[in-house]
Amino acid sequence: FEKEPEVQAAHYRTYREVLTVTAMEVGERLGWKISRERAAFLPDSLPRWKPFPDTNAALERLGRAGYELGILSNVDDDLLAGTRRHFTVNFPLLVTAQQVRSYKPAHGHFTTARERIGGRRWLHAAQSYFHDITPAVANKVPVAWINRKSMQPTGPARPDREFRTLAELADWLA
Repeated sequence: FEKEPEVQAAHYRTYREVLTVTAMEVGERLGWKISRERAAFLPDSLPRWKPFPDTNAALERLGRAGYELGILSNVDDDLLAGTRRHFTVNFPLLVTAQQVRSYKPAHGHFTTARERIGGRRWLHAAQSYFHDITPAVANKVPVAWINRKSMQPTGPARPDREFRTLAELADWLA
C-alpha cells in the first residue's frame, strides 16, 4: 500500500477512512472505479487478519518470562479490538492512531507510550522499517526489527537488533 502513507499524511482521519480512501485511489490508479461503499471491504476485513504463525507462541513465552507487552498501532480502537481477539495474551499498553490523532512514523505513538511507561525500560519490536524502526530510532527507543522479508533499510536508521521472526526475538529475550 504505497498510497497509504500519503493518505495518512494529508490530515488525521480514522483508519477506516484511510483504508477506504486508499482502496479507492489504488483502484482508480488501476483503472477501476470503486465506490466508497465497496471500498469499505478493506477496513471491514482487518479484524479477520490473523497474526503470523509464530506470533502467539512467542508472545506467550515473553509473557511467561515476565515481559509486559504492548501494542503501538496505526489503527482505530475498534479495529484493534477485533484484531486482539486473535491473540492469546494480554496487552496492558495500547496506543492507537485514534488515541494520538496521528500515524506512525509521526512521533505521537512513541511520545504517548513513553508517558505511559514512565521510567521503565522498553524495547519496541516491529516489522515496518518506515512506520516503526525510523521513528523509534529518532525517539531514542531501543528497537528490534522483525525483518520477515529480509528487507534492506531504506534510510539511515538502524535497529538495535534484527530478527527474521518474533520467535527469534523471544529466543533472544527469554
